[in-house]
Amino acid sequence: MRISVGTKLYMSVLSVFLVFAVSFIVFQQKREKQFKVDTLNLKLQDYNSHMEEYLRLFPDRSEQALDRYVQSHYIPHLRVTLINLSGKVMYDSELKDYSHVANHASRPEIVSALHNGAGSTVERNSKTLKGDFFYSATCFPKDSLIIRSALPYTSDLSKSLKADQHYIWFAVATMLLLTIILYRFTRRLGDNIQRLRTFASRADHGESLDTEDLVGFPSDELGEIAERIIKIYKRLQTTRQEQDILKRQLTQNIAHELKTPVASIQGYLETILDNPNINDSMREQFLKRCYAQSQRLTSLLQDISTLNRMDDAPDMIGTEDVNISEIVANIQKETALQLQQKQMSFVNKLPNDVMVKGSPSLIYSVFRNLTDNAIAYAGTGTTITLTAQPIENIDEEIKSPKWQFTFSDNGVGVPVEHLPRLFERFYRVDKGRSRKMGGTGLGLAIVKNAVLLHGGTIRVVNNFNGGLRFDFTL
Repeated sequence: MRISVGTKLYMSVLSVFLVFAVSFIVFQQKREKQFKVDTLNLKLQDYNSHMEEYLRLFPDRSEQALDRYVQSHYIPHLRVTLINLSGKVMYDSELKDYSHVANHASRPEIVSALHNGAGSTVERNSKTLKGDFFYSATCFPKDSLIIRSALPYTSDLSKSLKADQHYIWFAVATMLLLTIILYRFTRRLGDNIQRLRTFASRADHGESLDTEDLVGFPSDELGEIAERIIKIYKRLQTTRQEQDILKRQLTQNIAHELKTPVASIQGYLETILDNPNINDSMREQFLKRCYAQSQRLTSLLQDISTLNRMDDAPDMIGTEDVNISEIVANIQKETALQLQQKQMSFVNKLPNDVMVKGSPSLIYSVFRNLTDNAIAYAGTGTTITLTAQPIENIDEEIKSPKWQFTFSDNGVGVPVEHLPRLFERFYRVDKGRSRKMGGTGLGLAIVKNAVLLHGGTIRVVNNFNGGLRFDFTL
């Protein structure tokens, strides 16, 4: 069975915490015991000092006199021993025959007292009284004397020197509380990680993400992040599906748009090839129609190439100072014959030298496509009007001037329900009529993308007095 990340984290942190807690308890126990030992030793050292003062004031060191002092300063079970600097026992409150008492010079408390002035021993077995004692010795060089006091290491003394058990129970209770808190935290963390793991597995296998095990994340930072990741992935998945649909539609539209001129060219050429005796005038007419359809194919491929260039590599499009006034004047000359054939007029109200920073070819496409669109659909005898006015730049990073353009006609206009989709690729209000006009269905899509690429905005509305009006900025 595979252990989850939350369980691993819980066990790891708990192990570290328990090691630290146990080590701290042991350390604290030893520290508390040492404190109590030091306190007891200080008490016995104080007793030794008071006895030394008594011996200096009353030089009588007979056993009777010393016994009276020990008894008068009664401490239960206290044993007092006087030892000279060579380790020989001079007096012991519990013994009266010192002939069989060994030299004490090698005893730990005596050695420490000779070197440091004081010394003690904990739980050392007495060779003379056959029992465990706690010894505390003090050296008085001026008196050539070592005074050692001792208490038998009974159960009472052992109990008094032990650490307080209440502290241990408090520490254990604290450990249990922290363990529960840690478990709750790691369980929440593990739940989040498990949900993310489920999400990753489902996403990898393309399974549905709308399941109960991917909702209701705990309300913490990781839960919030996990929810955001899933929401972002769902949005990306939806966007990808929409893009796939658009790509299929675009491919179908391109194939459909290419099919008509190719079929026409193929039909005319087959007619010429199958009828070698066709007269010259008919052959020339068919060839002219083939040429017209080939021009339509060329325009379509150029428009597709322009859109792909704007979609795939907008940063690669070079920019320079562009004089829009000159571009529009040239478009007027190029379309003069078409305007004359439809009895249309182009009213150009642009100021002189309208300059922007951008791509000359794309800006040309904007005004040329709008003009061609108006010529194709506005109707005979209509008027095209183009105006512009400078506007203040809010974006400080854009150093070039910004212009507001209005391109309008007083033609037939477009039904309101079609306006939101006019800039879609291959969208046609009247498909049959649009193809007869020779349009590729990409002109207005190029206009919108080019405007956006130059940091502008564009919208289309119907004029109150008829016709279309395009308002855009560059």
